[in-house]
Amino acid sequence: MSELAADTAAEFREAPAAVARQSKALAAPLAELVARLRKRPPKVVMTCARGSSANAATFCKYLVERHTGIPVAAVAPSITTIYGRELRLAGELFLAISQSGRSDDLVESAVMARRAGALTAAIVNDHASPLAAASDIVLPIGAGPEMSIAATKTFVATLAALMRIMAAWTADAGFAAAIERLPDRLRRAGELDWSNGLPVLTGAASLVTLGRGPTLAVAREAALKLKEGCGLHAEAFSGAEFLHGPITLVAPDYPIMIFQPTDAAASGISELSARLVHKGALVMRAGSGADGAIDLPVLAPDHPDADAVCQIQSFYGFLVRLADRRGNDLHAPRHLQKVTRTR
Repeated sequence: MSELAADTAAEFREAPAAVARQSKALAAPLAELVARLRKRPPKVVMTCARGSSANAATFCKYLVERHTGIPVAAVAPSITTIYGRELRLAGELFLAISQSGRSDDLVESAVMARRAGALTAAIVNDHASPLAAASDIVLPIGAGPEMSIAATKTFVATLAALMRIMAAWTADAGFAAAIERLPDRLRRAGELDWSNGLPVLTGAASLVTLGRGPTLAVAREAALKLKEGCGLHAEAFSGAEFLHGPITLVAPDYPIMIFQPTDAAASGISELSARLVHKGALVMRAGSGADGAIDLPVLAPDHPDADAVCQIQSFYGFLVRLADRRGNDLHAPRHLQKVTRTR
């Protein structure tokens, strides 16, 4: 493994410690957020994010809608920055997610939402960022400095912070207990060996990643990281959406990576996996089964949302090795910089 690959590997392995220590930093702002949400429950939650944080917002959508029944929608920042339109957000929750908190379009959207009467909260790694300053409540993920351009530990820490919000909002003791177990499970997940998938993707030109429910966000994050870190075209779909057209991509030996959920969505994804194997696709699946897919080992199921977070941690270990094999610089992908500012 190259020196830069080793640096990235060391960084993603810091995620369990980041998740373990974030509880203290989140305690006060999380208590304030939950108190305000209970006093004035929103009818809708609006998320605003870019890049890996947008994938985290997908995770947020499934968390909030499944556990509270409140619909979640993504704000298009250009509505504010390009078209100058103010949205009707009085009394709603506007949740901005950003590692750096420095993208101008997110900041301007948060300012608009606050002016429109929304409760604005920012999930950020930099609590002194402009996005934090523009928001009513700042929820620090506490990941510490991340030098690699490809976000890994900050993504995992963001998902954990979203789980903490949901556990507090719903007062779900089982949810909270699963979060307490998460750091140790992340450590073990990061050590799992996904080398079975390396021969499939070392020389590949493209692939599809699939998930459903809590693993859809993971599939999207994996596809983004395969583009960024390996120069490998990857496209993510929900298992259901894949059947509405994209399945025509499947041909003999076409690579597909499946992130198997451990909740009610599991059976449908298992059926799809078997169907794709039957069509001759090279199916790599985070999980196990008897349908002929290449199994990528996962931890024993614990909590469906936490299980999904553990899968992306295992994937990051695989990503480091794949990028090294393909001769890509995962630490500093071409054309990218750590803080991307758009408007």
